[in-house]
Formats: sequence, C-alpha cells, structure tokens
Amino acid sequence: MLKINREDALAYHEQSPQGKIEVVPTKPVSTQLDLALAYSPGVAEPCKEIAKNPDDVYKYTAKGNLVAVISNGTAVLGLGNIGPAASKPVMEGKGVLFKKFAGIDCFDIEIDATDPDEFIRIVKALEPTFGGINLEDIKAPECFRIETELRKLMKIPLMHDDQHGTAIITAAALLNALEVVGKKIDEIKLVVSGAGAAAISCLRLYLSLGLRKENLLVFDKDGIINPARTDLADMQMQFATEQAVTTMREALVGADVFLGLSAANVLPAEFLLGMANNPIVFALANPDPEIAYEVAMGTRPDLIMATGRSDHPNQVNNVLGFPYIFRGALDVRATEINEAMKLAAVHALAELSKEAVPDIVNNAYGDNTLTFGRNYLIPKPLDPRLITSISPAVARAAMESGVARKPITDWTAYEDELRARLGVDRKLMNRITSAARTNPKRVVFAEADNYKILKAAQLVRDEGIAHPILLGQHARIQAIATENNLDLEGCEIIDVLQDNDKRNEYAELIYQKRQRRGITLYEGKRLMRERNYYAAMMVETGAADACITGLTKDYGKSLIPALQVIGPAEGVRRVSSMYIIQHRKGPYFFADTTVNIDPTAEEMVEIIGLAARAVRFFDAEPRVAVISYSNFGSNAGGTLPEKTRRATQLAKQRYPDLLLDGEMQANVALNPQLLQENYGFSPLAEKGANTLIFPNVESGNIAYKVLQEIGGAEVIGPVLMGMRKPVHILQLGASVRDIVNMTAIAVVEAQREGKTL
Repeated sequence: MLKINREDALAYHEQSPQGKIEVVPTKPVSTQLDLALAYSPGVAEPCKEIAKNPDDVYKYTAKGNLVAVISNGTAVLGLGNIGPAASKPVMEGKGVLFKKFAGIDCFDIEIDATDPDEFIRIVKALEPTFGGINLEDIKAPECFRIETELRKLMKIPLMHDDQHGTAIITAAALLNALEVVGKKIDEIKLVVSGAGAAAISCLRLYLSLGLRKENLLVFDKDGIINPARTDLADMQMQFATEQAVTTMREALVGADVFLGLSAANVLPAEFLLGMANNPIVFALANPDPEIAYEVAMGTRPDLIMATGRSDHPNQVNNVLGFPYIFRGALDVRATEINEAMKLAAVHALAELSKEAVPDIVNNAYGDNTLTFGRNYLIPKPLDPRLITSISPAVARAAMESGVARKPITDWTAYEDELRARLGVDRKLMNRITSAARTNPKRVVFAEADNYKILKAAQLVRDEGIAHPILLGQHARIQAIATENNLDLEGCEIIDVLQDNDKRNEYAELIYQKRQRRGITLYEGKRLMRERNYYAAMMVETGAADACITGLTKDYGKSLIPALQVIGPAEGVRRVSSMYIIQHRKGPYFFADTTVNIDPTAEEMVEIIGLAARAVRFFDAEPRVAVISYSNFGSNAGGTLPEKTRRATQLAKQRYPDLLLDGEMQANVALNPQLLQENYGFSPLAEKGANTLIFPNVESGNIAYKVLQEIGGAEVIGPVLMGMRKPVHILQLGASVRDIVNMTAIAVVEAQREGKTL
C-alpha cells in the first residue's frame, strides 16, 4: 500500500485552487452575443421549451450527465460520524472518480441532516437538478430506509454505493472463484464477519444469485446473529440462524467461503484449517484485512483470497462498478438502478475477467501472467474495457426491465461514444505509474541539492515507484530535508567529490570511451567531478538503472554528458524529444520539442520513427501528422512546407505501415471533420492525428508551452527518445509532479530492457 504523508495530503487539498473540483463552461462565453445566449435574454428560449416539455431538460441542460454525490457524514470511510463538512473531501474525491473513469460530471452535496425523514425530503427536492444520485457514507440502519424511500419517490437512477458497490464487485469475484474451484453457489456454506450496510447488501445480492439462506452464518462484533438477539435492526435479523453455533471457529468448520466486512485481524489463521477444500476468503477490511494475505496463504495454500488492497491479487475496488453503472443508467435515462441492472454489472465484470488481458493492462501492472484463475477473479481498475463492458450491459438491462426512457439502438456507435466521452487513453500516467510500482528501479538524481528533487525522491520512494539515489553533499541534502520536513530514510546519498575511488574508475571508463574524441584521462577525472557525468556513468555501468537531471541547467548542457557516456541506442543516428499533452480529448504527442533546432527532412524522418516507437511504448497507436503552415501544397514555394513535404514522402517509404500524412496545418491535423470535408483522401481523415511532428524546435516548443499555460492541458516531458539506456532531462524549473512523472517513465523503460524510448 502507498505510504501517505499527512503533510502531503493536506498540501494536496490546500493548494490553490482549494479542493479537487471546479466548474468549467462547456460553451464559449467570450463575447456579448455569447453572454446574451448563455443568460438573458437568450436563456429564456430553452426555459420555455422545457416548460412545455419537461424532458427537454435533458436536451438543453447538463442534467443527463450530472450526478450528485450526497452524504450527511455519518459513516465516512473508517472515520465514523464526523459530520457533513468533514466528509466533503471524500465526496469531492468521489466526484473526481466519476469524471475520470466514466466522463460523468458531478456535484458533491453535504447535508446537515441526520433525521432520515429530513434527509429524504431534501434529496427528493433535488431531483430536477440531477440525472442521478449517488448516496455515500450514510450509517446503517438509516441508509437502508433512506435508499428504499428515495427509490420509491424519485424517477432518476439512485444508489447507495457503500451498500451496492461492494456487493456487485464481490458477487462477480465470488461467481468466478466458485467456477475456478468447481463449486455451485446454491451448495456452499458462507460465513460473514460484519453486519453493516455493505455486508447486508452483499448477502441480499448473493441470495438473488442462488445462495441458500440456511447455509449462511453472520457475525457482528457482539457475536452470531440468531433469533435470541434483541439489539439488531430488522434488515440484520433477516439473516439470523437457528443453527446451534456460537463462535466463528465453529462456524468455519466445513465452510466454503468467508466474507469479511468488519475489522482488521479478527480471523485467526488456525480458523482457516477447519474450512472446506479450496476455501475462498474475501477479507475486505481496509487498510488491514481480517487476516493478512501472507498469513492466510501460508496457512492454506489451496486458498483463494481477495482483499481491498492493491498490493495483493483480486483487489475489490468499488471503482470497478459505480462509474460504469451510472454511465449506463444515465445514457438510457433510467428511472432507477434496479436489481436487473446490478446483476448485469455483476455478470459483465465476471465475464470480462475471462477475456484475454490486453497488453495495455499487462504493462500497467507489470504482469504478463494475468489470466482468469485464482489470482485474477475480477478485472483491474485501470482496464480500459470496463466502460465498454459494464455500461452497455447495465443499459441493456435497464431497457429489458422497462426502466429506460431513451433506448439505445446502435450499440456499436454507443461503444464508440463511450470511448470518445471518456478519452480512454487519459489513464496513460496511471498505467505508467502502476507499472513502475510492480518493479521499482534505482534512479539517480544528479541535482539532489534542490528541494524539488528531494521532495520528488521522497514521493517516488513512498509510492514504491523507484529507489532514489541522490547526488550531492550529505550536509546540504540533510539541511534541505530538515528545513522542509522531508523524510529521506532509505534514499542512498552519494557525495561525488568524496567518492574518490569510484570517480577515478569512472574517469578511466570515459577516457576509454572518448579518448579519440578529445578526452584525456586528466579531462575524464575533471568531468567525473560533475554530477551529470557521474550520474550518466552510474547508469552506463549498472550502478543505477536510470537517470533524471536538468532541473537547474539548460537542456543542452544536461544532455551532452548522457550522449558522451551512454550514447544513442543501436541504429539511432540522432536522439530527439517528445512532450505528452494530456487533454480531455485524450493524449497527444509532440516531437521534436527540445533537441533538434532545425532538422533536415532526413532528420525529421528519424524523429518520426522515434516518436512512433515512443507512442507505442505508451500503449497508443500513433497517427502521425507532419506539421507546417501549408496543407498539401496549398502554400507553395516556402522552404518549410517543402521540407515537411519531403520528410513525409521519405517517412512513408521508410515506415510503410505507419499511419502518417503531411504536410498539414495543426488545426486540420487535429480535426477529423475538417479533414473529411476538405482532404478526405488523407489516411488521417477518419480519426485525426494524435502525434504531431514539428518542422523545427521553435514551433514545437511554442506549441506545447502555450498549451501548458492556457490550453487546459497537463504537459508531461520532455521525454528523451533514442537513448541506449533511460535518461531524461527535465525542463528548467520543472514541478515536483513533473519529476515524479518522468521518474515513473524512466523506471518503466528500465523494466523493459532493450525497449527504451
């Protein structure tokens, strides 16, 4: 599990603008006409249409893609009843997940009302505003009544995710686990630790899948639930047993399944010994499960286990469900989320787990062994197929059960719409970071006497992305760490000037490499006093796996040591660089942006090849446009259009299978409609370009910096392409986030030996 630093968490939420969400206009509001259309007097026209036909609210407003996350703060995470205001960071976070994973807009609403009737009245009154309601962190037993009453009163999809999210995910995992061990759900004995909202909802769903009530034993903190208990609500007493069992040890004798939704370490290892062959244990208490994974597997090697943790197989994570369930429900304007829709989500999740896992997922988790079985019962949260598997299944179930008001007729087009709405490739850095964590590498930071570098080093160590090696004076580094409350425990610190033996060894090596390029042994010793040369030599000799530098020096000055010590990869004549532009429409790739000032047409061909290889490294298929101020000869005579035209011709000969065209203007390259209307012959006309090759460094550099500052895009890079081993040169003054991103990329490169960018 990630190590979360309290100060980092507070700073993350506090930095301007405070919180995690904002409202962004979706229409232009820059002119007087725009304002008149957006508000008075133009806004009166859609108002009148909606008054005549209430369903037109979906046509003229954002309601159809807007969900409210609503809580009263009575059962927040593991914090308990902390109140509505204290729950707001969690609700904002849930809104972020809705947007990130399903493209759903979200408002969080924290209600100061603990009385169920008052809460119900307030939420019901919000129905005109929202397309759906996600209830969150409401304590049991009130949550059951609140959801039941609101479902009766409201005609929009509504779900209490704390109940149903866990139920849906675990039900899919349970069906698949039973299939793996060859058991049937109507024959198993199931023991449950926990009787809260999630546990009750799990059991209700399992019963609908065929679990027999008489084969069920439920415990809470006060013991087994049986008819003698007088301290429980009706929804808990419905699972009371008549069996003469009093302890969990007794209950687990012969049990096939243990479901834990309670507290850490309540299941002793010896209790597992009495369970049936091939027992199934879902220990879902967070962050520490009812029994530790290593302990459980060590006690029963035949056991199948799931937890809520990302560092073990079969993570039960609600993000596998709620974004996609609401997506499907909203897209058919369902009047509710009913049992048929939940079951559809269960079966869609279960079936997706049995499909071949694509490389994009294997790479994200650094695991090429993912295949349906004991350690892969449910999909991974970063699987881009979730939205096109679950949402259509939920939408179909809504239609078949009669609660859909806007049926879907073209399912192929709907799946295309889902991909476009989400921008599936926006999870690029999530996948890279997840892949880095699977096998963190040694990354040397050449400029460790800098706060940003040290902060990034702490973060990549805490997140399990890399093992940092810091170059600089011990006293200086420790002083910066102390002044800024940084924890560098476990980070190796090397003072280059004090490491005489290693420095002399490296000097001899660079002399051997460069003695016919003007470097004497004396010069080699001088160069090895410079941390960039020393860091590059660490990577070259295997003392480190990757290098990050460039934060405080010009790009060219930082690049030269890497070129002299490590050099380009085999077959690469000229290295280049690329920026990744993370935009709401998906990732775009810009090259060259920092290295080649004014490349020739032949050199541009090299850049095109490196960029295409790098784009594939990031699990995207390159669609390459060679950029100019001319479209296919529309501005004849200029040297720039001629160069880009020739580069395109040469590149097509060299890379015949690459989707490539040029010369063309940037807006045309990025706009499929413009391409189709004016240049339908172009192979890019169907989808437009995602990779732009610029004719010189000025144009590429200007383009990415404009997007970075005013374009609403996150910019990652520069990514150095064509090196023999992983080295990345930061942009001058890069942020801590930039450094962490580039470190993760460098680690994944190091993992894929021989497949550097």
